[in-house]
Amino acid sequence: MFGWEFPPHIAGGLGTACKGIVEGLAHNGVETIFVMPKASGDEDQSCTTIINASDVEVRTTSTVASDCFSKVQFLQVDSNIVPYVEPEEYFQAIESMKRERRYETRIGFGQKFNFSGKYGANLLEEVARYAQVGGTIAVEHANEIDIIHAHDWLTYLAGIAAKELTGKPLVVHVHATSFDRGTDDMVDSRVYEIEKRGMEAADRVVTVSDLTRNIVINRYGINPDKVFTVHNAVDFSGKEDIQVERGIKDKVVTFLGRITYQKGPGYFIEAAAKVIKRTEHVRFVMAGSGDMMEKAVMQVARFGIADRFHFTGFLRGADVQKMFALSDVYIMPSVSEPFGISPLEAMRTNVPSIISKQSGAAEILKYALKVDFWDVDSLADDIYALVKYPALSRFAANQGYQEVNNIKWNSATAKLKQVYQSLL
Repeated sequence: MFGWEFPPHIAGGLGTACKGIVEGLAHNGVETIFVMPKASGDEDQSCTTIINASDVEVRTTSTVASDCFSKVQFLQVDSNIVPYVEPEEYFQAIESMKRERRYETRIGFGQKFNFSGKYGANLLEEVARYAQVGGTIAVEHANEIDIIHAHDWLTYLAGIAAKELTGKPLVVHVHATSFDRGTDDMVDSRVYEIEKRGMEAADRVVTVSDLTRNIVINRYGINPDKVFTVHNAVDFSGKEDIQVERGIKDKVVTFLGRITYQKGPGYFIEAAAKVIKRTEHVRFVMAGSGDMMEKAVMQVARFGIADRFHFTGFLRGADVQKMFALSDVYIMPSVSEPFGISPLEAMRTNVPSIISKQSGAAEILKYALKVDFWDVDSLADDIYALVKYPALSRFAANQGYQEVNNIKWNSATAKLKQVYQSLL
């Protein structure tokens, strides 16, 4: 299994999903070897064996890696674009890149590559190198494996190389597509080509929702017969009742996610302004970081609601659970969301949730309130109802908790195991 991140060090939902999948597969009698570019050493390996690709010498050459390097020319450009980090972390990352900068564009036989494992300025270069190292790892473990499983576009080339060198069947797992990350005119053609190539080379394509399955079939031209939906789930194993002390009596409405176009932060702010005009004793929290942070701050100021609107910055680990515990309503107004695990995590904490109809989670959540992402009036109405009517809030919280209690990784990965078995 090729991934890019794994808890506790994650940038988003991909790492969380990978951990849930390997744990669920273990419950269903499937052993996994999880490969990642750069392991930290503190990952939980109770349910999987983790291989750090940075420790592996390149011992093989696959046509996919060679072809990628023949078509891509790497130039050192000081653009220093590093997404998914807060401002102070950004400057630390840039200084680190300056100190550790390497100018080589290839890995030779017997060499290692020190992957960053981040989403930095040389991401495409790392993806290509990962394919070379991934092929070597697959050959070394060829006698132990039956299936190759690659998560998201970052690992598709590694999956193709592994298939080419071992002859084992390949499953690619689509957690998001280029069309989820931006509008049609914002699609990165280089990423799209890698996605399409991975899906075409795969023996099976697993999508996290029917919404994503339709995109794979219609936008990438993939044969529907090999595309299967396996919805994500939520992990209850580490759930504990976190006690938090609230310094205010106001209701708290929370947005938690990357502050970027895909997640719809502007619609959340616009709805917040409408609710604040209609009622007192309610506050709004935007937890996260992203390229639209400055724009979001300016929008809050323009609406004149800064005294009741709070930005926390990026939250991780226990702080995420504390934020849910402090919340009375959770909002996910995504423009396009392949699935969206966060509302399941909120509902697991007894927080009623409002999600956009344009999300994969909307396909399986009956007791989350649903609105079109652009319909800020409906979003404001639902927020108002949940903060003003205790009976409705209690009903949504109780029913939501019971609902997500039945959406577990053990069941989701049982379906994934069936996909594997169809290839053996």
